Amino acid sequence: MASSKEYSDYILEQLPTSGVTYRAMMGEYLIYYHGKLIGGIYDDRFLVKPTAKVAVLLPDAPKEIPYEGAKEMVLIEDVDDRAFLQTLLTALYEDLPAPKKK
Repeated sequence: MASSKEYSDYILEQLPTSGVTYRAMMGEYLIYYHGKLIGGIYDDRFLVKPTAKVAVLLPDAPKEIPYEGAKEMVLIEDVDDRAFLQTLLTALYEDLPAPKKK
């Protein structure tokens, strides 16, 4: 099942306006922050990569699989708190390696 346009638009509106880009892929959305893939929108769920800082910020957050055969990701349940989402994206950016050059 693909994510609804309404849910995807809402999540993208909640994220910081600076540094966030996204790519539509097979009915879902991959989300990048300053060029680093941080997560995506899958089946109307906002999921991010499970990094050390994410574990500190969200110790009890559920982990879900975005699609069959994928690794677990962290489900972001409180998508209404823009200040927290900014903190989360900054933490993800700091934890993730630089994108590989093509």
